[in-house]
Amino acid sequence: MIQSAAPAELNRTSPLREAYLEGYRWMLLARLLDDKLASLYRGGKIHGGVFLGRGQEALSVAIGLALKRGDVFAPLVRDLAGRLAFGETVLDVVRTFMGSVLGPMRGRDGNVHRGRPREGMLPMISHLGAMTAVVNGMLLARRMKGEHGTVGVSCVGDGATSTGSFHEALNQAAIERLPLVLVVANNRYAYSTPNPRQFACRDLVDRAVGYGVTGHSLDGTDLAECLRVMAEAVRLAREGGGPQLVVAHLLRLCGHGEHDDAGYIEARVKESALGRDCLRVAEERILAESWVERAAVEAWQAERAQLVEEAVAKVQREPGPDPFEEDWLTLATGHLAEGDSSNQSS
Repeated sequence: MIQSAAPAELNRTSPLREAYLEGYRWMLLARLLDDKLASLYRGGKIHGGVFLGRGQEALSVAIGLALKRGDVFAPLVRDLAGRLAFGETVLDVVRTFMGSVLGPMRGRDGNVHRGRPREGMLPMISHLGAMTAVVNGMLLARRMKGEHGTVGVSCVGDGATSTGSFHEALNQAAIERLPLVLVVANNRYAYSTPNPRQFACRDLVDRAVGYGVTGHSLDGTDLAECLRVMAEAVRLAREGGGPQLVVAHLLRLCGHGEHDDAGYIEARVKESALGRDCLRVAEERILAESWVERAAVEAWQAERAQLVEEAVAKVQREPGPDPFEEDWLTLATGHLAEGDSSNQSS
């Protein structure tokens, strides 16, 4: 098991400085977009659930920045920051939540199940333990085609580690030595079920040795640590080191969804180090190190808020799917439909 080292000293000449600033900007955009989606939900403009990534942005953005074009990313519902850093657009997000026919799911599916598989961004399966097997399949397919050098990241929460699909997929990845990075966001509650009712081991990272994979543990409230550990885990997987299990310790700073007031989260947990707001911690670090002036941070906030507002205004003018005109086939396999003349033998 690899425990994360003490945070490296960051200064104006550190190679981590630019990554830190970039990570903060994506985190900021994700937070502002999340807040807007929550507001639209409360105003009755969004049908379905809204699940925020508040408190998990540092871990999420570190995943997106560690990956590169051609990799596979299976994000959590709370991984908006990582999705944006990996290439998802604000328009894709807003269009899916608001049911626009121009979105990646064409207004057909729930707002959390968006993705672009051809570009390596997988639509989330709500049974989150199952996503790891999907990533394994994509990595095995690439191996069979002689393609190497790519990495797959699958994200789950602490609750998903109790499922059979989690065990089976991680065991398969270990046996096949797949370039998989399995990230567990231990936010202390599987919906409302606390850790002591989920697992009996001291730390979920202790499971790594039982599967024969490399384990990493990190503070999910510290952007610098998230950037460093995620970059290292992805590097090891890409260079043939086999599966990497990364466990991040943090707290969900909101309910399971906007419908949930999170009254079950104990005050002592909120007041602990786990309850730190990673976005605020990152901003305080940036200003304390004098990497940029406060005016620059405020300008970033204004620019990103405007970007979100413009996207929402645009999507509000776009149509939803017309049930009388829509061709209700899957997105890519219309030629397989029963009765399709292009599928008939001559």
